[in-house]
Amino acid sequence: MKARLMMFVAALCLASPPLAAQQWSWDPMKDVENALPQGVPNEGKVIQARHQVREMAQDALSSLYEIAPGAQRAIERSAGYAVFSTFGIKLFFAGGTTGKGMVVNQMTGRQTFMQMAQVQGGLGFGVAKNRLIFVFADEQALRNFINQGWEFGGQANLSAMASGQGSMFSGAASVAPGVYLYQLTETGLSATLTVSGTKFFKDADLN
Repeated sequence: MKARLMMFVAALCLASPPLAAQQWSWDPMKDVENALPQGVPNEGKVIQARHQVREMAQDALSSLYEIAPGAQRAIERSAGYAVFSTFGIKLFFAGGTTGKGMVVNQMTGRQTFMQMAQVQGGLGFGVAKNRLIFVFADEQALRNFINQGWEFGGQANLSAMASGQGSMFSGAASVAPGVYLYQLTETGLSATLTVSGTKFFKDADLN
């Protein structure tokens, strides 16, 4: 891998006009990163971004379990879950996303990285510190979310179920048959989920 990177740097040097010495370092990995066109992810950034998303997901789940203990049982018994965050992740790649996340298939353990984007302006969701946790009760709903994505309309303000209502899913909103959603804010579990104008789709850079 490093040999190929060195060859790439050498080719760039030969193909480009002479550059001042200070424009190149003695670190070939850094030189390749700097030479790549803007917006093109390199392997190091991809690995770091995946790590950040996984850490975010674990932190969000831990916070959810403290606030709503029944959620842990719901997730453990589910076909899969997804976790998204609008903060705490450095967005390496351009594209107007308001957050990143991942979907975990409980049956296979497979992880699919996703993006979250605000598709309608002026709704304010992307600037708030929110973490969203989807729970998929059946595998079909999970597959549809991964393969087809998901989009909430402009009026998608949902009410979470009160304690004792929906047993394991207390504190979550039912957003579709077999799909439940928790929203964590800076002050705890939100009773009203403000996900208007937000869509979720596969992350082409991280998968």
